[in-house]
Amino acid sequence: MQAFSELLEQLYYTSSHNAKAALIIDYLKRTPDPDRGWAIAAIAGSLRFEFFKRNTVKQLILERVDSTLFDLSYDYVGEMSETVAHLWPEQSATEVPLPTLGELVEKFSRATRKTVPELLAHYLSSMNSAQRWALIKLGTSGLRVGVSARSIKQILARYGNKSVEDIERLWHGVEPPYTDLLGWLEGKADMPDISDQITFSPVMLSHPLTLNEVLPWDNSKWQVEHKYDGIRVQLVVKRDEKALFSRNADDISHSFPDLLEEVSADAVIDGELLVMHGSDVAPFNDLQQRLNKKKPNKILMQTHPAGLIAYDILSLNGQSLVDKPLSERRQYLIDWVDKQHSARIQISETLETPSEAALKSLHELASENLAVEGLMLKRIDSAYVPGRPKGQWYKWKRDPKIVDAVMMYAQRGHGKRSSYYSDFTFGAWQGDQLLPIGKAYSGFTDEELKKLDNWVRRNSIGRFGPVREVKKELVVEVAFDAVHPSTRHKSGVAMRFPRINRIRWDKPAREADTLETVVDLIEPKEKE
Repeated sequence: MQAFSELLEQLYYTSSHNAKAALIIDYLKRTPDPDRGWAIAAIAGSLRFEFFKRNTVKQLILERVDSTLFDLSYDYVGEMSETVAHLWPEQSATEVPLPTLGELVEKFSRATRKTVPELLAHYLSSMNSAQRWALIKLGTSGLRVGVSARSIKQILARYGNKSVEDIERLWHGVEPPYTDLLGWLEGKADMPDISDQITFSPVMLSHPLTLNEVLPWDNSKWQVEHKYDGIRVQLVVKRDEKALFSRNADDISHSFPDLLEEVSADAVIDGELLVMHGSDVAPFNDLQQRLNKKKPNKILMQTHPAGLIAYDILSLNGQSLVDKPLSERRQYLIDWVDKQHSARIQISETLETPSEAALKSLHELASENLAVEGLMLKRIDSAYVPGRPKGQWYKWKRDPKIVDAVMMYAQRGHGKRSSYYSDFTFGAWQGDQLLPIGKAYSGFTDEELKKLDNWVRRNSIGRFGPVREVKKELVVEVAFDAVHPSTRHKSGVAMRFPRINRIRWDKPAREADTLETVVDLIEPKEKE
């Protein structure tokens, strides 16, 4: 545990991706099994403890310190794990040897709801603040040290001099603490055999469209489809087993059992997950009601049925198709979809684009469809290549919607941003009143973040726990993909992917947009 806590602390204070990779590789070289495998699982987000919860940690600290002191400390620090790590008052009377990471994982994996608090308190009292922080982060699956699951796979590939695609293909077929995987990477064992298991295959991605890269237009070389506004998924069917993965290789099967019930025939399908009522595709706002629901109830599945628009096929009946051209894979995909006999499984329609004018016209029409966010252009001779190969697939998204809104509230971020106010709530005018219309934590540069943080600190007028209310004087230009009616928000609207496009230091707050302006951006069909 000592080595793991030191690794986390070093990662937290290291900004360079290459430097983070070097730290992890050094840790792998000098740390024995199974500790190093559990560390990889923790950083990648593959490690879960059923009864180790944030609320358990909070209740333990509130039993030991005054609640007002905790609230003030949490507001100042901006991050619960670090707050508890420094506030924890107890120390064991005698020095207790720290357990190994593997021992900790074993004990918390076996712990029950009743025994976790006592076990956690025992360890927190025997650790210093850095070790306590590492333990809480480990248990609550919230490391936030700037290393994603994708980054871990890239680091493992570098460590073993393998391709990241090989790591991704193996990832869901191996389990923590990854002893066989690490042995293979070090040349001490054969590649793990995952032939009988459901696994994720690396996806092929597109580039934002620059017209002069593909024009003058030659429709004989391109397949044009709608770019649907859902989430990219990979459907895997192997004999009696089925799984649904997100683009980032997260297994989301448990959230969409109604879709998995509809599919059969061994295949790996690339497509878009959507809410579908027969052949009608619902807007993203409907899908959002299903996302992150681990066990959707029957009513939700009936009112918001999950469906799939199939884009591509990677394998069929165990035969890999990735090296075949898109035009040939398309025929295999049509045959597979036809055999499903399900209205929930539809093939992505190819669009006729005989001229450059027709292509541009289709893009304009696509922007009027609530379920579509633009066009996809794919070379018909393209193989299915993991990553983002140049010149093969393009996405031509609709232009974002823009409003000028007034900053209302700010909150500290997480991880590297925990010392900055980086999460902002903004509003639009309704008469003399500002109503919140959205939140954003992206779109600005690091330099702009420092300026925003400084402005928040100088213009705060109130506090609500970790949230600061600010003077209603700063205007920000907000870009977003769509806006939908919402009964959950006081303003009556909900934005899709809002981000701060620029800071309007030059614009008076009273000249910002009204709520009526925002409502006018809702598509007519949704207003009905």
